[in-house]
Amino acid sequence: MIFAMPNKPGEFSRFDFPETLPAPIKGIWAILRNNEMLTWPEKVKFAIGLLPAMVGGQPYVEAQDGLTVSEWMKKQGVPDRVNDEVFIAMSKALNFINPDELSMQCILIALNRFVQEKHGSKMAFLDGNPPERLCMPIVDHIRSRGGEVRLNSRIKKIELNPDGTVKHFALSDGTQITGDAYVCATPVDIFKLLVPQEWSEITYFKKLEKLVGVPVINVHIWFDRKLNNTYDHLLFSRYLSFKCLCRHVSNPFNAGVGLCSCRRMDWSK
Repeated sequence: MIFAMPNKPGEFSRFDFPETLPAPIKGIWAILRNNEMLTWPEKVKFAIGLLPAMVGGQPYVEAQDGLTVSEWMKKQGVPDRVNDEVFIAMSKALNFINPDELSMQCILIALNRFVQEKHGSKMAFLDGNPPERLCMPIVDHIRSRGGEVRLNSRIKKIELNPDGTVKHFALSDGTQITGDAYVCATPVDIFKLLVPQEWSEITYFKKLEKLVGVPVINVHIWFDRKLNNTYDHLLFSRYLSFKCLCRHVSNPFNAGVGLCSCRRMDWSK
């Protein structure tokens, strides 16, 4: 894991998980070997706090779902500065929200992969722009099996039968889509607008009230040359999650940078 250091612009701090060491020793080693972000007392308390997760594995991770990151840290005696230096950036990168809102289960799932699996800290990136290297292969796969992909045809309304089941999807281009089963994969804020009034009192759909969308902006920049003095990896930051791609792009002369920005909070002042 590589973190941008907020007080030292342009400098980065690493947590390296050596492949030669078994878990959970390599996780503790990665924390203790980091000398830029945390003091020795903070590193020791951080490592001790993570021991139950390293030893307890997935059952322990799942049991922490009821605690936020901030609550879990206080429970484990982890210093507040670990939150400021590490977990704010990780929370933003993983779920675009703050440590006092994010379930610790989310953080521990990621950390457990880093410390328990041999290649858990390796990242995989697209070797080109997302429309060409991600979206089109999905479209081609659907079409190769007789499916159809329509663009510029968003769902305008979900029409229902008298018994409350879906009659059809009314699209913005005036057409109607019927089927044996319906899947609506949209951001939660958009789906709330599409949910029919008849469904609003059903317990399953009332749970949507607790889901809140997080505004996020993704920007992908592609360069006609390689970038020097950077990492081919995902970089964590309090203010911006970004990835630098040099070796991983298919063209040996190009490079790319992906930026993900979310809402600014008090900690970013």
